[in-house]
Amino acid sequence: MSAEGLRQIIQLIIADDHTIVREGLVSLLEDEPDLKVVGQAGTGREAVALARRHRPDIALLDITMPDMTGLEATRAITAELPEVKVLILTMHEEEAFFFEALRAGAAGYVLKGAGSDELLSAIRAVHEGGVHLPAKLAGSLVRDYLERHPEPATDSPLTPREREILALIAQGLTNREIAERLTLSVNTVKTHRLHIYQKLDLHNRAALIQYAIRHGLLRG
Repeated sequence: MSAEGLRQIIQLIIADDHTIVREGLVSLLEDEPDLKVVGQAGTGREAVALARRHRPDIALLDITMPDMTGLEATRAITAELPEVKVLILTMHEEEAFFFEALRAGAAGYVLKGAGSDELLSAIRAVHEGGVHLPAKLAGSLVRDYLERHPEPATDSPLTPREREILALIAQGLTNREIAERLTLSVNTVKTHRLHIYQKLDLHNRAALIQYAIRHGLLRG
């Protein structure tokens, strides 16, 4: 069987208050053999309820929605269902929304002006344990935290291998890509990832990226 045939099915829920947008996304995603939309929502509150009911791999959320915003829904989902990864799909290019999405626990941020290939790539990267940030906004993240912490700290409870893996995670590589680059098994990378989060008492990728920048593991 081909690698495509062995690819795991990724289950998603979609939340956007515009029906035509949701329908377009469903059409796009379900043309892909490894993607399945298991629920649609028009408000943030409905999105949280769908996440609880279906426990999808990924919740694809807009930011501006009635009843509960996508950012509020992200906080609720990531706090209650940490196994559900949230990917923000929005028209908002403002840095304030971007930073707030990361603080809320989003694993990725895609602008609606992006091409379909970028969205599909982001979904698969996030599912594999990676992170997707638009290049323009990722640069803002790096600049912001370099300004806040201009001198890299040297103290770290991590082993050299864990620091190496942390840097690759922060750059957006998936577990599989890290395993291939370092000639490790995917399970070994997952174990290192768990130890990194535990040792540093971090709870989302935004905090991990901040740590990597402060400690000189990322270069803008």
